[in-house]
Amino acid sequence: MAIFARDSGFGLAGGRSGRTRLLHRRLPGGPRGNVGAGMAGKVWLIGAGPGDPSLVTARGREVLGRADVVLYDALSHPGLLEACRPDAEVRNVGKRGGKESPSQAWITEQLIELARAGKVVARLKGGDPLLFARGAEEAEDLARAGIPFEIVPGVSSPVAASAYAGIPLTHREVSSSVTFITGSDREGVEWTEDAWKRLATATDTICILMGMRRLEQIARALVAGGRAETTPVAVVQWAARPEQKVLVSTLGRVSADVAARGITNPAVVIVGEVVRLRDALRWYDRAPLFGKRLLVPRPAHQAKTTAQAIYERGAEPVVFPVIEIGDPADAAPFRRAVTTLASYDWVLFTSANGVERTFAELACEGRDARAFGGAKVGAIGPGTAAALAAHGVRADATATEYVGEGLAKTILERGGVRRALLLRAQEARDALPDLLRKSGAVVDVVAAYATRRASVSRGAELARLFEERAIDAALFTSSSTVDGVFELLGPRAKELLAGTTLACIGPVTQGTLEKHGLSPTVVAAEYTIQGLLDALATHYAARH
Repeated sequence: MAIFARDSGFGLAGGRSGRTRLLHRRLPGGPRGNVGAGMAGKVWLIGAGPGDPSLVTARGREVLGRADVVLYDALSHPGLLEACRPDAEVRNVGKRGGKESPSQAWITEQLIELARAGKVVARLKGGDPLLFARGAEEAEDLARAGIPFEIVPGVSSPVAASAYAGIPLTHREVSSSVTFITGSDREGVEWTEDAWKRLATATDTICILMGMRRLEQIARALVAGGRAETTPVAVVQWAARPEQKVLVSTLGRVSADVAARGITNPAVVIVGEVVRLRDALRWYDRAPLFGKRLLVPRPAHQAKTTAQAIYERGAEPVVFPVIEIGDPADAAPFRRAVTTLASYDWVLFTSANGVERTFAELACEGRDARAFGGAKVGAIGPGTAAALAAHGVRADATATEYVGEGLAKTILERGGVRRALLLRAQEARDALPDLLRKSGAVVDVVAAYATRRASVSRGAELARLFEERAIDAALFTSSSTVDGVFELLGPRAKELLAGTTLACIGPVTQGTLEKHGLSPTVVAAEYTIQGLLDALATHYAARH
């Protein structure tokens, strides 16, 4: 499944929001999994949470993974679509105020028709399905139509907005009550001024959803109802996302301040003394990488874990694979090597890709980790060791310095090596086998996979991201990602990359970047993704 651009799960070409522009697509992939045409289907109303895709419940992600059709709202994070089955049909049915959108009646008709056709349908709704999300209306229509359904709760947007802004909704010394209210009724006509006046002093904290269009009138009514003009107000836009903005103001000034900052929907307005606690409690937008857009040019299958690590630091991953992993030019030597793993003293891996390809080949032969027999297994770093552990193999040696020389040194310190097998990329440095051979070892070097460049047709798309300054930093996790980016950008590569923070995972990748005529801004001290993000965070923290 494509993770980037128009089928994006983690980032999008153009625009800072990361919101998908996809209207309707069928994902390619394996066999259909519906319950059968003509049989009773089912609808799941799933709360997508407020923004951060990791906030969806475990139950919600599980149901997404077995749905035949997914209908999702505009405010549900596109990264959640990565949990869908590869062959699921995915439809954007999001409604946005002031824009042409599917009607609620049409959406409900789709749910009923799909379920009657025997489909398992996931209705993915931003926040919680039953809090200002019209989930109850959809459930009522499903019940009247005799369609089985279940509701999966989600983290509501006001609860998440307050948490990610560092503003508690209640506090023993400040607020013992909270009201959630929408800025418009079911016909789109705002509540009367008198209603807002009555609310003004009836509760300590007021959370207003869908109230941005009449924020000035609402603030004025609350003041007229007894709230002081100096009452603190926070407006949280795009809560729990890297593009989150938080404006702190007062009832007397909030409308003018919002206009000056250009803050619009989607936003939650929080009114009350609890807003004063933000300075002490804010955490999300204080992270050094908060709001940064980081280019991830890794292969798609590796980018998911990298993207998750980036999200956890409050940044936005822009996944744009410039290379892909495939079979080596001649796969026969690799297949033969996998049948003889147990005949070696050491079997060495210099990447997680080599591990995955090896176990995929073993699976094809109906074999598993026992194929290694008494051979010791070496890993170039913790990422590779973790990939081995996922298949039930604990690395006997993991390099302390995550390069080929480091692995050779670690193995030689453990004693002599008679015969070793190195399973690696088709094109790679020879430092590791050369050092082992100098010690007297026989080393068989076998290509387990090959890296191939992305289609050059995507060069213009990548160039546009840099032209529009939509990338704050590029994460180079291997020499091949460096080469891939330069190949796609062509003769303008140095010009386009100028002004962008260039982060290299280690000295080998740094050397490749320098061969292209550019110096890295950041080089990780620990040659891992987390080490790279740590180094980047230190860089940005120092700048500020």
